[in-house]
This record gives sequence, C-alpha cells and structure tokens, in this order.
Amino acid sequence: MDKVNKAHPPAVLALAVAPRDRPSNYPEPFATRVAGREKRALGDAFGLVNFGVNLTRLAPGAQSALMHRHSRQDEFVYILDGRPTLVTEAGETELGPGMCAGFPANGVAHHLVNRTDTDALYLEIGDRTAGDSGEYPADDLEARLAPDGGWRFFHKDGRPY
Repeated sequence: MDKVNKAHPPAVLALAVAPRDRPSNYPEPFATRVAGREKRALGDAFGLVNFGVNLTRLAPGAQSALMHRHSRQDEFVYILDGRPTLVTEAGETELGPGMCAGFPANGVAHHLVNRTDTDALYLEIGDRTAGDSGEYPADDLEARLAPDGGWRFFHKDGRPY
C-alpha cells in the first residue's frame, strides 16, 4: 500500500507559502549583500528531502547570492518575471521570462543581480547532496553542508564565522 503524506498539502499557491524567516544564512558582512532577496521554500512546504525548490524574488538592486559554485550540488533557475542579469566568471547574460540556466557541480561560479527598476521572480532548484560545500571565489568565505542540513560558514583559512 502506498504511504499517504498527510502532513503536507498536495498543492498550494506558491505566493501563499511564507517567505523564509531569515533572509540569509550568510554571516555578516555578507548577509547584507543579499538584502532585497526573498525566498519561499516551496520544496519544504511539501516535505521534499532530496531536492529543494525556492520561489525567489529579487528587488531592484538585489542579488541572489554571493558569486559561488557547489562541490556536489547541481543548480537550475527558471525566470518567471523580470530581467535579472546572470553574472558568472565567464561573463554576463541578461535573462528574461521563460529563460533558464543550469549550473553543474564544480562548474562556473555564478549569481543573479537585478539591475532593473522592477522585481525579478524565478524558481531555483537544487539537490541536497550530503557532503556538499560552497566555494566563493571573490570572498573570504566557504560553506559546508552539515549533517543536519544546515550550512556552516568558514573563512578560507578554516576559521569559523
């Protein structure tokens, strides 16, 4: 017999999912750099454990994250509204509704920046592979995924934040 998950609804209105309580997990001084970013953890609303899905809104001038790459996690973004700029080590590309971008583990470092005067709205999807870490080539920061699923942040010399 199939197991029925009664703790989570089968469907929701994405914008009805509450935004995360903490806008960023980054330690200061990095957290303020993603001010204006709002994430709604859609995957968590359904109890998904193998991958995450966020509905993310970037206000004008906001950025999605620090420029980063994951060691084990693949990432994918799909633009719903607005025109954010994809910034990578290889250059910049303006994205628009219907466009998508993918980032294999250990690939090019990347992030999105909203350089327009209107909000950008997109889906971001990534797996939750154990042992993942994040590299931030332009900053004195590295991230390690802990066994509890939370991120721990360190200086590049290994000292914790």
